[in-house]
Amino acid sequence: MSVIDTAVVLARGLGSRMRKEGTGDLTPEQAEAAASGHKALMPIGEHRLIDYSLSALADTGVRRAVLVVAPEHEEFARHIEQLAPRRLTIDLAVQAEPKGTADAVASAREAVGERPFVMVNGDNLYPREGIAALLEQECTTLLGFERTALVEHSNIAAERVAAFAIVEHRDGRLERIIEKPSAEQLEEAGPDALVSMNAFAFQTEIFEACDRIEPSERGELEIVDAVRALPDVRVLPFAGGVLDLSRRDDVDGVERRLAGVEVVL
Repeated sequence: MSVIDTAVVLARGLGSRMRKEGTGDLTPEQAEAAASGHKALMPIGEHRLIDYSLSALADTGVRRAVLVVAPEHEEFARHIEQLAPRRLTIDLAVQAEPKGTADAVASAREAVGERPFVMVNGDNLYPREGIAALLEQECTTLLGFERTALVEHSNIAAERVAAFAIVEHRDGRLERIIEKPSAEQLEEAGPDALVSMNAFAFQTEIFEACDRIEPSERGELEIVDAVRALPDVRVLPFAGGVLDLSRRDDVDGVERRLAGVEVVL
């Protein structure tokens, strides 16, 4: 049995890039989801994006998923009721205001209770093997994706990956997270540098760390700052890809990659 059986999925996102960026040819239902900013509810084939994520989480051993949503979450609630999942329970945690990813995690505190959990983004589809490895961790752990493998196995262009936070570690312990690395820092780190895709295994200590941090330069409470505030964070290197649904142009590629993927909830 895995050490962790609970997942917190950040599904509140404002979807500003989905609303504004790209010219992808969307169906009327997809265009409506894009306009609403609810990327996790984007229709993909016969399902919604969140369905594939929840099914994959259940495959890894997750038995309870907490979706962090906005106060206006009626569509999420209706969709979950229609899913009638049997492999895992799904609860909603409301983030009152969009104050950032650390605030989103803090919003799940009551729903999570005293249990460790994995945290993932609602607009990303992560490899099962990576999440399964996180479920086995007994301390706070960041899943670090090898940059070359991420480009090769994802739908994310290399220039976008180059902007992702670089994760530096020594003997498996986190030393530094470099956000928006410069060209010099990218060259120094090398092609196999680890980058963060916001996939973590957390102990409940993360909630106190979320309470301690101040807003970033963007004016948001960032989960990366809460992670930095912890005394001991492990890094788990992983070679694999992530499907990303940030822009309208991403929808077609994600849909093609997920064609034929079975959803079992």
